[in-house]
Amino acid sequence: MNKPSRHLAPAAHPVLLYSCLRALTTLLAAALLAAASASAQTDVTADASARPPRYETLPAVPPLPALAEQGHVEHEGARIWYGIVGHGSPVILLHGGRASSLTWGHQVRALVARKHRVILVDSRGHGRSTLGEQPLSYALMARDVAAVMDRLKLRRAAVAGWSDGAIVGLELSMRQPQRVSRLFAFGPNVNRRHIEAPLPSPVLPLIGPRLRADYEAIAPDPQGFMRLGDAVAAMQAKEPDYTDAQLAALRGPAIAIAAADHDEFITMRHFKYAAAAIPDARLLVLRKVSHFAPWQDPAGFDEAMLDFLNH
Repeated sequence: MNKPSRHLAPAAHPVLLYSCLRALTTLLAAALLAAASASAQTDVTADASARPPRYETLPAVPPLPALAEQGHVEHEGARIWYGIVGHGSPVILLHGGRASSLTWGHQVRALVARKHRVILVDSRGHGRSTLGEQPLSYALMARDVAAVMDRLKLRRAAVAGWSDGAIVGLELSMRQPQRVSRLFAFGPNVNRRHIEAPLPSPVLPLIGPRLRADYEAIAPDPQGFMRLGDAVAAMQAKEPDYTDAQLAALRGPAIAIAAADHDEFITMRHFKYAAAAIPDARLLVLRKVSHFAPWQDPAGFDEAMLDFLNH
């Protein structure tokens, strides 16, 4: 019986086979890379959405740079500490209530880099300064700053203040306007108008322990933090209380009222009122930060501060 003939297919050419395998390998690698990238992007998006907004954070503060000079001024029953670093046009930094000059770690570096002589002052009862027996007041603390300026033979300087330090800067500008060239006042209130209860924030429970730790590290009496807190609370219960006439009479220094758009303590309505009540004052709004903007966004805060002080 005759069998049907069989026709064999020719063998694949080795070069063609290699090219096909290489193409398939490239396509497979690209697909795996795309899948990995998509997965990573999903993880990044998930991480970003899980992170709290900047105004609900409390980043660490770098230590102050080495000081070129420091000392104390005896004034009205207290010893007021000051420290100096850098060379150039003088800028006095005034910290907030219950805090100290340790809070300015970011800002000192930025100012020194821009050729400023930075004068740090620990307000009476705060940090390395003693409290004395007089009731704490913004007027008294402003006189302390003027006494430091006298000791340093500093006729006039720019001032940057944070919260209570900003109010001290306003007080100094009212009482001795010839001594302040420019005032960058971050987070002050000028009276009780438009002030409401503090906004809830996960940051607030963290503030007290940080300020207490700083106080205990440098204060002459490390056990005095509660006494300081009582003195500050008594002052803030009745001060500041500037009238519209007093604010309207504040002339001389160039003044910026710097406001955080998520400030826990001071409403934006109050900041706008204060800036409008002070002749020629500028309102500067810092975005996505709270009352602790110098820590939360040091680059943005420093840029706004330096832009105003160097204008």
